Amino acid sequence: MNFFDAQDQARRATRWLVIVYVVATLLIVAGVTTVFAAVLYQSGVAPTPSVLAITALMTTLVIVGSSMFKTALLSGGGGKVAEQMGGTLVPADTVDPLQRRLRNVVEEMSIASGVPVPDIYVLEKESGINAFAAGFSPADAAVAVTRGTLELLDRDELQGVIAHEFSHILNGDMRLNIRMMGVLFGIMVVGLIGRTILRGGRYSGMSARRGKNASGALVVGLGLTLLGWIGVFFSRVIKAAVSRQREYLADASAVQFTRQTDGIANALKKIGGYEAHSYIGATDPEEVSHMLFARGLPQFASLFATHPPLTDRIRALDPSFTAADYPQVGRVQAGEAGRPAEAAGFAAGAATTPAAALIDGSMAGTIGRPTAEHLGFAQQLHRSIPDSIYKAAHSPSGAFLLTVALIIDPDFADRQFGIIESKLGDVRALQVREYYDALQDLGARYWLPVLEIAFPALRHGNTNNQEFLVDLIRQLAEVDGRIDLREYCFYRLITAHLARSTAPAKQSKQNRVPRSAARRAAVELLRIVADQGNDDEQARERAFGAGLRVFGDWAGKMQVPADAGDTVRRLDGALDVLRGLNSPGRKSLVDAIARTIAHDDRLTMREAELLRTICATLDCPLPPIISTA
Repeated sequence: MNFFDAQDQARRATRWLVIVYVVATLLIVAGVTTVFAAVLYQSGVAPTPSVLAITALMTTLVIVGSSMFKTALLSGGGGKVAEQMGGTLVPADTVDPLQRRLRNVVEEMSIASGVPVPDIYVLEKESGINAFAAGFSPADAAVAVTRGTLELLDRDELQGVIAHEFSHILNGDMRLNIRMMGVLFGIMVVGLIGRTILRGGRYSGMSARRGKNASGALVVGLGLTLLGWIGVFFSRVIKAAVSRQREYLADASAVQFTRQTDGIANALKKIGGYEAHSYIGATDPEEVSHMLFARGLPQFASLFATHPPLTDRIRALDPSFTAADYPQVGRVQAGEAGRPAEAAGFAAGAATTPAAALIDGSMAGTIGRPTAEHLGFAQQLHRSIPDSIYKAAHSPSGAFLLTVALIIDPDFADRQFGIIESKLGDVRALQVREYYDALQDLGARYWLPVLEIAFPALRHGNTNNQEFLVDLIRQLAEVDGRIDLREYCFYRLITAHLARSTAPAKQSKQNRVPRSAARRAAVELLRIVADQGNDDEQARERAFGAGLRVFGDWAGKMQVPADAGDTVRRLDGALDVLRGLNSPGRKSLVDAIARTIAHDDRLTMREAELLRTICATLDCPLPPIISTA
């Protein structure tokens, strides 16, 4: 299953979730209304239709309102979910060797996937082996692991678990999981109210002398508690139906990502052989079981299981495994941690790269599907980043100055540093210059990974600092009176990621656009890509035609002249429209762009930057394009 199919499947699951939610709500409302009618009859009062209607309305409002309330609590993104589960944010300068190893693994996965580094959390009170990813999009994602995961898994096993969680990040599962948490809380809230009434009755000392009032309250409490099991039943069925196949998919994706089955398979085997298994104890696992790496609580009947049986998951990776093969696992510290030593012999990128790989197997097939080659590239690059840049990327002030250094144009550096000195002062301007010199020495292929690593520090800065940074970057880009394509691409990436991280629930919503507007924007975008990647008119027309053929007959009727001028404005407008494309539309667009770029079998730096910006804007995570020369 490719990225676009997985996204479509997640959206279909969301639609089914809504349907089942409506059915469960209707059943619960009918049940609550019946209970209240019975209580009124018992009290000698005949319920009128208006009373029953009000009861049904109030019950509906409680259920829907609870879902909305829970969803609002989670709207802050993945970090909020991790914190509600007792997670502790891993600091950038952590001295815990196991946390440092975790950070290294997550950052390598991010570079290989082409997404910003997520926030990293540890559930310090949890001894079981488990993990989860949460968020609305990669820009606001969080990855959390238990302390047991850190202590009991070696690096390969930890890498397999994290690769599994990155599959959920890339496949759209996180957004679905958060929506499920909100919906399921609503349909289970009636049971929570019933149990509260029963506990209140017990502790307040209800007795026979209180007569019918006490009896009626007990009936209401008992009735609501029993009705709550309708919500529990539906919630478990929903979670089981949605989660199980996506867990198999995530396991398979982890193998593809790391190109070895032992890591994730051995992690699963350790769960089976460990006395605490994958259990979550410090928080209620029922609410979050569907988003965990392993089930988090004792197995229910197969109808309710959010995860496939552990042995079945392992056999899918290691067919020879049997239940008798589970190892005995004790509490020991895993080895190897810290940041690896700097790798030697890492070659800087060439000005152009063969682009045949963009077509071989379809570039759309690489979206959201990093491979072992991408991971190996990311590991090597990660190890090669100088300590000064690496440390800067992990501190709020350093990440701010590093981001400023990334926008500086060598042709206008003196004028830009004049602005920086006036805005930031001499001391910080000097630090920006040092970062700029180091980045120039590193080469362009490091710039985006450095930005991805720095993004968590930028995300956790206050809103005023983020707005100041965006405004400063814009001023630096306009120092020559215009914004060129490279500057625009950088500006668009920064603003898009920050917007998604500060308002993840809002930014994750897609606004549908008319088909005619989407087609016009797609053709406009292909024209821009063709113009930017070719120097002569004939080459531009060949590239443009290669891309148009992907769209079919309709595209030939929507010609856009070459060199139409004001490239940045046209590109900005087209991308704003194309954000509303559905998954099939995005897939076709990405394929068309790949054909446009690859018509001459080379990829220029300008094309690579433009391609990365387009994919990031469309929420299509693009792994690094690795030179095969």
